[in-house]
Amino acid sequence: MDNYVNLIKLSVGSESVDTLMAWQDSYRQRFADGLPRHVTRMWPKREAEILNGGSIYWVIKGVIQCRQRILRLDEVIGDDGIRRCAIVLDPKLHRTQNALKRPFQGWRYLKPKDTPADLPKNREQDDALPDDLNRALAEIGVL
Repeated sequence: MDNYVNLIKLSVGSESVDTLMAWQDSYRQRFADGLPRHVTRMWPKREAEILNGGSIYWVIKGVIQCRQRILRLDEVIGDDGIRRCAIVLDPKLHRTQNALKRPFQGWRYLKPKDTPADLPKNREQDDALPDDLNRALAEIGVL
């Protein structure tokens, strides 16, 4: 039995892993610790499992393409007075094997057995495939 759980989230507005990285690099400058974070309305009930080694898997253009290790969950109170959860992330993005994912709202739990594997170190810097080819290869299980 796994003793941790991951999250999965759509990276709305990202065109690629590189644009996700660029956005996070600019956004994280706002915080004293310099760490990227994703602020969400809901606090995960499985916090202990997430913090026991979980990552957030990012879906970009309908395909899981990368993940980041989750470091901690911070409470954030918005300008509207509502309590939110800041998912604080390791700045390093790990590219993964591509896996198709249908659209969904918010974040979801993702069991370790259902996660795509990280790309080998020698493939992390490979040029990204065009979106249509990337999706077609993922559909037939090649990527």
